[in-house]
Amino acid sequence: MTTTQNDAIYSILDNNLSRIAGIQGAVLLSNDGIKLSAYMLERDQAERVAAASSGIASTMKAISREIDGGGVIRQLVEMDDRYLCIVGCGSGSTLIVVASRKARLGELGGETVRAAQALGEWLDTPERSQAPTSS
Repeated sequence: MTTTQNDAIYSILDNNLSRIAGIQGAVLLSNDGIKLSAYMLERDQAERVAAASSGIASTMKAISREIDGGGVIRQLVEMDDRYLCIVGCGSGSTLIVVASRKARLGELGGETVRAAQALGEWLDTPERSQAPTSS
């Protein structure tokens, strides 16, 4: 990804996720588990979260297919000290958001879905090809 792409992704994440009380970070990953971008997380931690969360997202998609549930909209994992919200965005990527237990679940889920929708629209917009120049 180029610096311009990373800046745009960071801006989308910051505009949406900074509203969540207790936000601790986020990772945008490809469907094969590769970290595309991170927000408020150290690089190594973001890569580990991306790899592990990819398996969770894939499992939920497989379960949904098996029971004819349609697309998976959002997954929420509740831990003793954290929440993890997993949302698909666009074709081929997933957004993982980590928040403390101070987060309100409705706000966490809603803002994560909004961020994923904005990212999906941005990621699914094809790059404009340059018009051929005449010599």
